[in-house]
Amino acid sequence: MGSAQVAPWAAVAAVATALLVGTYAVAVLDSALGQVISGGGMGLRRALALPWRKAAFLLAQERIRTERPDATLWALAPALYGGLAAAALTVIPLSPTLVVADLRSGIVWWGALEALVMVAVYLHGWAPNSVFPLIGGYRFVAQVVSYELLSMFVLIAAALPAESLALTDIVRAQEGVWNAVRHPPALPLWIVVTLGVSFWGPLNLPDSEDLAGGTSAEASGSHRLVWALARAAMLVAFSAMGATAFLGGWLGPWLPGPIWVIVKTLALLVVVVALGHLLPRFRAERFVSLAWTVLLPLAFLDLVIAGLEALR
Repeated sequence: MGSAQVAPWAAVAAVATALLVGTYAVAVLDSALGQVISGGGMGLRRALALPWRKAAFLLAQERIRTERPDATLWALAPALYGGLAAAALTVIPLSPTLVVADLRSGIVWWGALEALVMVAVYLHGWAPNSVFPLIGGYRFVAQVVSYELLSMFVLIAAALPAESLALTDIVRAQEGVWNAVRHPPALPLWIVVTLGVSFWGPLNLPDSEDLAGGTSAEASGSHRLVWALARAAMLVAFSAMGATAFLGGWLGPWLPGPIWVIVKTLALLVVVVALGHLLPRFRAERFVSLAWTVLLPLAFLDLVIAGLEALR
């Protein structure tokens, strides 16, 4: 059964709505879980209002200007980063027939967009013409290969049971058992990828405090707000992919398929945001060592297991 044709305006509206709701959900979860984990409390009304207050504060803040920046690339970097998250969401199916772009090579499309993330983050560090942002950009370049190899291995392992690179086929192949159960290392490794590509919590190395904010050290006002929204959008996109590739996507009893995708994506967002408050930040060199000596061999083992299962 093929997917339904989606009008361009409807596709743009659907992706924009998903990003707006998703980024707002990330902001609410971040505030609420941070208070709960630290032992405090936050009422529902305050949790819902706090993101708007932070956004209003940043919009009223004066914009920092550095000496001789590349103003065009400085403005382009957040738009590129957020645009990559939007483009990634286009291949996430909400049901067997409801997907913006049902590409036969959806995994390849995802990998190509993921590779461009390095460009966006590096540009964000290079464009201000300042030391700390540049070091933050170089940090991400030094780590991104680790994330991309992990992502490639676990996504290929998810595609092998379906014998297809299309995400709709990958979801259908999980009707008997989810990939998270079929290949237990896959989902935890994907959570590491999610934390790394969106540099969230323990893997917030490009924008870390030891670099006075890293690539965001010179960002302020509306620019800082847009960059924060782009990071949250990337978190939403990777959580949606995790729900699709490893948690069965639209599959589930009683509820409509799109609701299951939303519920599973929110569940992953809760886990990722909570880990951001529970785990300390890794040192850059320590994480790269861990990735190449432990995580990548584990991902390769997951791929081998999936390949052997597919050959049965």
